[in-house]
Amino acid sequence: MFLSNFFDNPERLNRWIDIAQSSFLPLLKGALLYSLTLAIVSFFFGLILAVLAALARLSGIKPLVGLARFYVSLIRGTPLLVQLFIIFFGLPSVGIMIDPFPSAVIGFSLSVGAYSSEVVRAAILSIHKGQWEAAYSLGMTYWQALRRVVLPQAARVSVPPLSNSFISLVKDTSLAAAILVPEMFRKAQEIVASTYEPLLVYSEAALIYWMICFVLSFIQDRIENKLDRYV
Repeated sequence: MFLSNFFDNPERLNRWIDIAQSSFLPLLKGALLYSLTLAIVSFFFGLILAVLAALARLSGIKPLVGLARFYVSLIRGTPLLVQLFIIFFGLPSVGIMIDPFPSAVIGFSLSVGAYSSEVVRAAILSIHKGQWEAAYSLGMTYWQALRRVVLPQAARVSVPPLSNSFISLVKDTSLAAAILVPEMFRKAQEIVASTYEPLLVYSEAALIYWMICFVLSFIQDRIENKLDRYV
């Protein structure tokens, strides 16, 4: 019923076509310059936090273990949107002013670090103890064995779940619109405010998200197939 009425109204159809054409480049620009950049930068720092948290959990040192567990529990137990609001809107009340993009990087990095730390920890634990013993028999220290023998193997094991985390992060960057980061979803909101066509614009934004995630999934499959050749 909706489609028949829609196509019977050529003026409305032409308006949708014009809006779709004029909004595509601004949306794509927001995706490439902000959404993807935000995801890549946040994932990089998040992985560093993840490795540190995982090693702290595995260290056996009670203060480090307790600190890592508290960090993971706090971040995983609270909504990401609330964390972003605390960083961007809450910290200024105590004199800490952070711009929108760095605030988003901090929030997403903390989230990636907490969730990915369990992936990294599980990947390290999956490496057979014989690998450690072989490294020690060659005269390596704990840190040398970890860096040269264990972590490279753990990295291969963790590629699939970490790739999925990155793809999810790309979609989660839409939450940064709530703290004024001009990423793709924020651009879509601005276009809707001027065109009053939410169905068209948000559907177009969803299509771009899907295209990006499709390409990332394809790259993930290629990486996994290449790594599987060495198993």
